[in-house]
Amino acid sequence: MELRHIRYFVAVADTGSLSVAAHEKLHTSQPSLSRQIRDLEEEVGAQLLTRGPRGIQLTPAGRAFLDHAGLVLSQVEAATEAARKVALPARQCFTMGFLIGHELLWMPEALRILRDGLPNVDLTISSKFSPLLAELLAQGKLDAAFLRREPGHPELAYELLEREYMVVYLPSDHRLAQREAIDIKDLGGEVFITVAPTAPVLREAIDRFLESTGLGIRPSHEVDHLTMAMSMIASTRGVAILPVYLRTFLPWAVTTRPLRGDSPYVDLVFGYRKSNPSPILRLLLSRLDEMIASATGKPR
Repeated sequence: MELRHIRYFVAVADTGSLSVAAHEKLHTSQPSLSRQIRDLEEEVGAQLLTRGPRGIQLTPAGRAFLDHAGLVLSQVEAATEAARKVALPARQCFTMGFLIGHELLWMPEALRILRDGLPNVDLTISSKFSPLLAELLAQGKLDAAFLRREPGHPELAYELLEREYMVVYLPSDHRLAQREAIDIKDLGGEVFITVAPTAPVLREAIDRFLESTGLGIRPSHEVDHLTMAMSMIASTRGVAILPVYLRTFLPWAVTTRPLRGDSPYVDLVFGYRKSNPSPILRLLLSRLDEMIASATGKPR
């Protein structure tokens, strides 16, 4: 008796029709299916099906055989699935978030480590603002994220990746663009552009620095995201103090100059939920120093 005989028999019993089972379920010809059923009946030694006015009917022997046949097919399916799980272990899933603008530098390094250490991983990537990344980490919707050190989340742990110093962003043809470095005093009286409170950690760092200068510089405009700052600088001919990584997105109309003296900074961190047991997370943490050195060229 062959396994296909049992499958054919169950298909006919389920549909009550040789033609329907042959064409819609088994994709074979009706004469071929009839021969397979006759071969099965010869092997069993009993008639299993009869033709009646309402189509194919099961004989008492056929009903008894059907009960066991369904069990056989279920066991075969379970055995097949068990073998596949051993041969092809289930792929692990990992979700990782990036503060918008940092994917270019940090994503390739994170992916390289995951490919080297755990190639059988399904990875989901998302780019969002830092406060939202922290919320998603806290809710367990992200396993790890590259973000700011957002307060108010005691369940999260942060590992320092890089201290991002800030520079002056200004129009390329601005009078101060001729200088190699800009003194903060030279920004007095300029249209000043800053980020909105939707980026609270960065906004606090900028405000703290401006207050420390004692120059009374007050923002004229706020922007919701950092790429919008470039458009605002070009259109208002204003200036801004922002992290240096944004130079990657500079349009031709905007340039940067370092600040003379001590520059403000904001930290970029690798965040995760303290209770997260993911082995993928542990791998990334164990090779964090390597990731930092590859991405920044500097040891941790």
